[in-house]
Amino acid sequence: MTEDKTPPSEMIRVPTALIPVVRQLSKLHRQGHTIALLQALEELVSQFDSNIDIDNSGKLEEKLEKLESHLGNKLETITKKLEQMEKAIASGKYSNTRPRRQVYSHQQPQVELLPRTNESLAQRLGVTAQSIITERETKTAQEFISWSRNRDPMSTGWEWNAKTERYHPVK
Repeated sequence: MTEDKTPPSEMIRVPTALIPVVRQLSKLHRQGHTIALLQALEELVSQFDSNIDIDNSGKLEEKLEKLESHLGNKLETITKKLEQMEKAIASGKYSNTRPRRQVYSHQQPQVELLPRTNESLAQRLGVTAQSIITERETKTAQEFISWSRNRDPMSTGWEWNAKTERYHPVK
């Protein structure tokens, strides 16, 4: 039995004008929206291919200018389409996972965040335990709450309590 594994990512050179679009595509891919992304890209490429109409009778320079103009317009179209895709993905319209059951807000349990140690908060914020300590010691309490809120996946701020030697969530 052979497994169809995706090859490891490769570094590629991209024209400067395409860098923002490639970054958006990469972000969507990392978020796991690969199927929706590939479908939308196929649609865009087919539109792109079907609309190219270069007059072969002119000079090379004229052809290049026409192509650059065409690519600039297509780049705008791709950027707009990517923005639409991001909105659709965020709204749940596209998903490469099984459909989710609809959960009504009155059925959702409130998750209470428990106090955390340096190590567990560091893991949650994606930093080292030492950097948590350093930030706590060099910032004011409010600055630390803001710093931790900006790194927390649920945008929760965290406050140090010296008595319990734990970080507590700030609402």
